[in-house]
Amino acid sequence: MPLTQSQKTIWEKAKSLGSGGQAIRLDDEACTYLIARIATDLGVIERLPEIKEGVPEFYNSGALNELSIPGVDALALFQKLLEIDPNADTYFACLASLHKARLKYETILETQPIPTLEQVGPRGLLQFGQLSSKGLATFLFWRKWFFDIDNRAGQETGYLFEPVIANAIGGTPVSAARSPVKRRSDNRKGRQVDCLVGNRAYELKIRMTIAASGQGRWSEELDFPLDCVASEYVPVLLVLDSTANPKLTELTNAFLAQDGEVYIGEDAWAHLDELAGPTMANFIDRYVRKPMASLLAEASEQLEPFTAFFEGSDIIFQVGEESIKIIRRTVVASEEGRDRSASCNEADL
Repeated sequence: MPLTQSQKTIWEKAKSLGSGGQAIRLDDEACTYLIARIATDLGVIERLPEIKEGVPEFYNSGALNELSIPGVDALALFQKLLEIDPNADTYFACLASLHKARLKYETILETQPIPTLEQVGPRGLLQFGQLSSKGLATFLFWRKWFFDIDNRAGQETGYLFEPVIANAIGGTPVSAARSPVKRRSDNRKGRQVDCLVGNRAYELKIRMTIAASGQGRWSEELDFPLDCVASEYVPVLLVLDSTANPKLTELTNAFLAQDGEVYIGEDAWAHLDELAGPTMANFIDRYVRKPMASLLAEASEQLEPFTAFFEGSDIIFQVGEESIKIIRRTVVASEEGRDRSASCNEADL
């Protein structure tokens, strides 16, 4: 059976991410790997005889660009997978988004501009004299670079998490410009919604922190359920981390006061599984829930020793007995400018 127009769109959109110097495009060999990985996850790999060998795990310590299988017609294989499980198109879209995000962050690590002393030097006045000038300059450099790459990680996770979860549960993320949820203060303006499923408007969160991101932003969050009800949508709060804190309690009460729904922790995961159905519940469990649970289970008050250093132009992270090597590469001026502007919104000091 030929692909539907919707499936063709999924295929084309899944293969590319972004534009410019940090654009990511998946070739047919990478797509073949993803299809084979999905078939393995779903227990139907034996029905794809084109795949001759075992399929590597998606999360592994090898190079990301080695997750590829050559010599197979990827599009024909995709079509065959969908004949086995029609819901695998969404699985493919979500796994491709995750793979592209990981590839893009690898590019960020390789190209994020190195901070200069002119950028961070004045901050040294806060600790001048506590280290030698050479030691303090080194400390300021690493602190700024780690801040930049962590900020980019936060951005990329935000771009990835909400659309992937929305797609997995059969919903749609909507921008403010296209949103049917309007602001009570001005119904010409819409509100961005993480996920719309029927008449339910979801606010999706990995976790709630105690600190609000500014009173204006917090007021916006508390207004969300009110705007939903005014627009005849049921507000739904879904938070994956069940750690209690006052902000979570306040936001929960705001949703419940408008007869909204709240799912936190185990209830949130169960709700996602219910909406997703068996195929996409497999994806959520395998690629979102279990990795997050593993990190939480391994978290320790006693951190492993950590070292960062240059080896030529490359950067080595040493964590306990393990290491990661970042092979740095030069970026063109226009790409560097984009990276700098995207890295953070902060004062020069």
